Order: sequence, then structure tokens, then C-alpha cells
Amino acid sequence: MINSTVDFYNKNAQEFYKNTVNVDMSEHYRRFEEYLLPESRILDAGCGSGRDSLYFLNKGYNVRAFDASAEMVRLSSELTGLSVQQAKFEDVKFDVMFNGIWASASLLHVDRGLIIDTLQKLATMLSEEGVLFMSFKYGDKVYEKDDRIFNCYDERSFSKMLSAIPRLTILELYKTADVREEKINEYWLSAIVKKG
Repeated sequence: MINSTVDFYNKNAQEFYKNTVNVDMSEHYRRFEEYLLPESRILDAGCGSGRDSLYFLNKGYNVRAFDASAEMVRLSSELTGLSVQQAKFEDVKFDVMFNGIWASASLLHVDRGLIIDTLQKLATMLSEEGVLFMSFKYGDKVYEKDDRIFNCYDERSFSKMLSAIPRLTILELYKTADVREEKINEYWLSAIVKKG
């Protein structure tokens, strides 16, 4: 993840938290949870506000979380009571395997040249048959906004990228409109992939 992107989240943590902590993710939770057992271990990768970690905790899952931004780590730890780890994707380490990894709107900041390595690293943290949820802004492009880099994928570019990682198989690939009122004309590509 580019340092300017981390700086953006450190500087704008309160506003980002306020704008995202109550976003309705129920459709994505429902799809993801179909592949999990009640006691599943979940890693919230790039947890931001901690909104999703809190949801999974309240459902009784065993949750760990990390984020690259020190300010987001502070806010998400306060919200969830978890000891959220501060780490970038390339540095993160956990001593357990996860049944599910949740990477909502976080991998979109990973450079296209590094995304395959990053997904392979996440796959090593997944147990056999484990699932990984990820979401990207929709489209086949890279752009910069407010000092943040966004790597966007559509169905074709995502499928092509994932084909480089044979141990991950696409279970679901779907497009949704942004659920935030002010971004109703923006779209997301979400994927659930399985290891093994």
C-alpha cells in the first residue's frame, strides 16, 4: 500500500470513520457467511473503522483484525475492543489459520504489480476450503484521488488476475451499487474465492 494512502487515512480518520461505520453491508455478510461455520476464525484485513469486525464479533465468530493506518487501528480498537494490529498487507503476520478472510474495500489500494503476491500471502493464512471476500471499485482502471491510489477491476480483469493463483477459485463474482447515499452512481465488484 502506498504511503500517501496510509497518510490520507491517518489525517482523515475521524471523517472516514463517521462516513463508513454505519454503512449497510448485510448483503455481503449474508453471502460470505454461507461458507462459514458458527465458530469460524475470521481475519478482517484492512479493517478501517472496525464496522465489519464488530458485526462478526457480535455473531460469535473468532475475529482478528489489522489496518495500515495507526489512526484507524485506534478507532477500530475502541469500537470493537479488539487488539487491532497495525500492519500493511505485505508485513502482516498471525499465528493462526483463518476459515474466512474479509477484505472489504482494502485490497483496492494494493498496486496492480503486487496484488497477486498479496493474494497469495493471504491464501497462506487461509485454512483448506477457507474463503476470502474482497471488493474493488468497478472498472478496469487505476486512478488517484485525494492522495489515494485506487485499483479497480471488472469481471474480466479480475478473473484474468485471479487465474494466476491456481489454488484460489472464484465462488461468487458480483456487481453492486454503492450503498452510501452520496455515491449511489458508483459501483463495486465483489468476489468470494475459495482455497483448495
